[in-house]
Amino acid sequence: MDKNVRPIIAYIGGVLISNKRKSSIYDYAQSTYINVSGDISLEKVNVYDYVRRCYITGSMSSNGFSLFDYGNNKHLTMKVSGKKFEGFCYNTSKHYSGELNGNSISLYDYETSSYYNFSL
Repeated sequence: MDKNVRPIIAYIGGVLISNKRKSSIYDYAQSTYINVSGDISLEKVNVYDYVRRCYITGSMSSNGFSLFDYGNNKHLTMKVSGKKFEGFCYNTSKHYSGELNGNSISLYDYETSSYYNFSL
């Protein structure tokens, strides 16, 4: 997954799980805050990524969220269960998974076989 997409996916997963509205997410790998705006609910996602200057939008279906990344013009999926989320990135054809613990999010990217940490 693109290094600039990871924090937005972590943000969406974290907000869906915590139901806390935040205007940014801290990316420890890039040592920076990523500003985000928009709405996230159990039915719809509509967020704007200020770094990539694009939207990620989508809606809930019977299989979880079907999202579209306008920065890559590719789809993503996301399922949330308890404090965990997982999905598939069609840009890389690889899975990802994540978990929220307090305000901390750990995301595992199967493309790089690495964990990435974020904070809401």
